Amino acid sequence: METDIRFTHQSLVERSKAGHSSSQYELYSLYVDAMYNVGLRFLGNKEDAEDIVQDSFVDAFKNLERFKYESSFGAWLKRIVINKSINHLKAKRIDLVPMEQHAFHLSQEEETMGNEAVDIKKVKQGIAQLPDGYKQIINLYLVEGYDHVEISEILDITTSTSKSQYHRAKRKLLEIVKEL
Repeated sequence: METDIRFTHQSLVERSKAGHSSSQYELYSLYVDAMYNVGLRFLGNKEDAEDIVQDSFVDAFKNLERFKYESSFGAWLKRIVINKSINHLKAKRIDLVPMEQHAFHLSQEEETMGNEAVDIKKVKQGIAQLPDGYKQIINLYLVEGYDHVEISEILDITTSTSKSQYHRAKRKLLEIVKEL
């Protein structure tokens, strides 16, 4: 018998909707670490990530009636954390570089690093060294698994800008990782 992942923790969500604070605390305990990691990947700052996660949980619990099991609770909450993180970065005026004005050609071929094994620690260090706009695209595409259409909606950019930013971010990441 398969369980639909959208209904994971359904009883906790329903009790939380009914106002049971102990169920809200249980949901919080289940998801706080994962949501903190998402916030930290985007913001790169522990204090900002903690603030965003707290604000996200407050908003989620205030708006639980809007949660309709179209996704899992964790996915819904993660989307809130990502959106709040991006809004926080936008408020700090850390923007993506608009690419529409630039003439460029993107190759359809994937770049590779040859047969070298890539150390995950080096990749994490490399991502941390990327400019913030590039870091956002890499995190959304590679780490969080969003496609370019979704990223364009989240960041309010065109799909082609998302693709070109990803291409440039990946190139920059490869350069950084090779130097590490």
